[in-house]
Amino acid sequence: MSQTPLTKAGAERLRAELDRLKKKERPAVIEAIAEARAHGDLKENAEYHAAREQQGFIEARIRDLEAALGNARIIDVAALNPGGKVVFGATVVLMEDKNDAEEVTWQIVGDLESDSSQGRLAISAPLARALIGHQEGDVVEFEAPNGKRTYEIVEVRYES
Repeated sequence: MSQTPLTKAGAERLRAELDRLKKKERPAVIEAIAEARAHGDLKENAEYHAAREQQGFIEARIRDLEAALGNARIIDVAALNPGGKVVFGATVVLMEDKNDAEEVTWQIVGDLESDSSQGRLAISAPLARALIGHQEGDVVEFEAPNGKRTYEIVEVRYES
């Protein structure tokens, strides 16, 4: 099985989620199942069925996280020195090729840790694939779902 790249910070976030699921959410749902079971007939007990469904989601997420962390190749971004090129883990400041464009900042991370609301872009995303190997000052053009987009790379940083 191939290894999945994760930043050090991303691995820490996933470990924290796994810890929370095992120590807080799993016991809470087990308690909810026991409480619902005490109410009697399980066939028509909506609380019991909802708690069992929630337990299934929690157990599946725990298995997914354990597998992901077990197959992860953790990369310390702060230790990278690729000579100013955009690589996995790099934080990239971009300016869209338009008159009124604002700068946008993305960190290129593994698929499991991507979160657009936090500025973390999955390595498999079209923009990330287009940026890899380029450096500050380069203009990058790529095909987005809504058409061709052009960005200038303003800055490349390697931070945790």
